[in-house]
Amino acid sequence: MKTLLSINNYYYRRGGAETVFFEHNQLFETLGWQVVPFAMQHPGNLPSPWSEYFVDEIEFESKYSMLQKLARVPKVIYSMEARHKLDRLLQRVSPDICHAHNIYHHISPSILGLLHARGVPVVMTLHDLKIACPAYRMLNSTGICERCQGGAYYHVLRHRCVKDSLALSGVAFLESTLHRLLGTYVRHVTRFVVPSRFYISKFVEWGFPQDQFVHVPNFIDIRAFEPAVEPGESFVFAGRLSPEKGVSTLVKAAALAKVRVQVAGTGPEADSLQRLAAETGAEVEFLGHLDSAQLKRVIAKARAVVVPSEWYENAPLAVLEANALGKPVIGSDIAGIPELIRRGETGELFTAGDVNALAECLQRMAGKPAAELREMGLAARLWIEQEFSASRYMERMQQLYAQVDATATGIR
Repeated sequence: MKTLLSINNYYYRRGGAETVFFEHNQLFETLGWQVVPFAMQHPGNLPSPWSEYFVDEIEFESKYSMLQKLARVPKVIYSMEARHKLDRLLQRVSPDICHAHNIYHHISPSILGLLHARGVPVVMTLHDLKIACPAYRMLNSTGICERCQGGAYYHVLRHRCVKDSLALSGVAFLESTLHRLLGTYVRHVTRFVVPSRFYISKFVEWGFPQDQFVHVPNFIDIRAFEPAVEPGESFVFAGRLSPEKGVSTLVKAAALAKVRVQVAGTGPEADSLQRLAAETGAEVEFLGHLDSAQLKRVIAKARAVVVPSEWYENAPLAVLEANALGKPVIGSDIAGIPELIRRGETGELFTAGDVNALAECLQRMAGKPAAELREMGLAARLWIEQEFSASRYMERMQQLYAQVDATATGIR
């Protein structure tokens, strides 16, 4: 029996990265692998027989005093606790491969050197831009930002890129500077898995070696999505209501196009977006937070889903899920989004942040005959089945693991 050591900060379904983490684990368990998780202690965690090895909880937005937060800074940058607990775990199991997901700030990259020293090949899925950008997203209050390219990480302090906080930005500066000097990622990660080709090009542009990256698209369990190709009247946005998501552009475009939009989600822009809708006369219904089943029902009755992001999105699951439900997607032509949309076949693209361009897309989609929209929905569902299913993901990942294992065997 092969053993997979699977690492992620959180051991509960918190977001997209955790969804991929858990479903990846389940897929390999169905193949007969022993999957051993390593994560952080948290009240929301799912039960695990391996939880005694999990690192202590660190949540900077929770109950800690300033002194307690300062005491945790060394763990964020380079956790000796994580190395110690993982060392204990490695005395009990001998993984054939380690697959890491999000490890920053809680587990920390300190574990990568230990795994390398033990001869465990490491595959790491990059759900964000953290290995290049101290603030994860190449985004701050001024918009998209690439000022730190070349290791000029002082910009994260200058512009307070992490939650507009000098303290948190300082921690990110120290962490990124240290691991750049140590070469933590380049030296200790065997292969990086990246869901979008755009992210690979960006990492290479920032100086990382091209041959260290492998493009493996995200996947979804298509069995959980019953296609509903009959078009409705409303356009739907689902996600966090924050500036980089482009929802204000969608509201303004909806007013120009005179179409109905439903917005599912919460976030810091919720109130201002409602005011904007009232000021512009846009017909926008704000649905608040919806659980998975509720959201699927809303999308099933939609005409199309809109993903109007204005930042470097990696490979948003929102596009795949909409397509799996048989709905075309109108997406902004930024970062990894265009890779997921076949213009005119499974959806439409518009220039990110361009209200008029989005309004034109909305009008075109609103004016399409129902038969044409059904064809787009069917094409979208078929593309998901062919390229973004769990089986395709497994084929790609097994091939990668075999290559990594062969490389590691040759080095040992």
